[in-house]
Amino acid sequence: MGTVHGRWVIALTGASGMRYALRLLDVASQHLAELHVIISEAALRVLREEENLKISYSNVSTELLFGREARNVFFYNPRDIGAKVASGSALLDGMVVVPCSMGTLAAIANGMSENLVHRAADVTMKEGRRLVIVPRETPLSAIHLENMLKLTRFGVRVVPAMPGFYHRPRNLEEVIDMMVMKILDQMGVHIDLVSRWKEAQQDPAPQRVVLGFKKFSDEESKG
Repeated sequence: MGTVHGRWVIALTGASGMRYALRLLDVASQHLAELHVIISEAALRVLREEENLKISYSNVSTELLFGREARNVFFYNPRDIGAKVASGSALLDGMVVVPCSMGTLAAIANGMSENLVHRAADVTMKEGRRLVIVPRETPLSAIHLENMLKLTRFGVRVVPAMPGFYHRPRNLEEVIDMMVMKILDQMGVHIDLVSRWKEAQQDPAPQRVVLGFKKFSDEESKG
């Protein structure tokens, strides 16, 4: 049986930038078959601080996170190291870590599996699947940069939370959508959330979706 497309792991960790994660979950859940979501303990605190969301592992739901029911979204406790997403036999297309804290970045870069986020990322890499990390920190130390460089050499997509402004955003939502569109592009899911380059002067095009998945070869995964 071949890989089933449209099944992704989305991990939220303890960095600022939860708006990106929540919007990604909302959009991706409308276009992909399954989303397997891991929220770290630090991410729960950031969600409370940034979004005033009183979420725990006992009450987390898509209604609380982005305001509607989505039955294709499944939640996991980061301490459940034996969860489905911890196994390479699970038919998944890849994983996104958004926002990615520097601690999570370091753990992934050095093969440390201290929780389910780290383990799922390690499995994604060893299976040659697409791993996208969205680091959010400033300024960056030499350690941070070395960890990012190390991961890019192994084929990991590093997409810093640095939205562009060439689409002339009219509000904060359009700034967030620019970043989310960039993340989705790296997932192989092309959705025009905002105008792309050289389209900024035109009326926004109707939303279009192009799914372009492929499993990495050994050569690609090694960078």
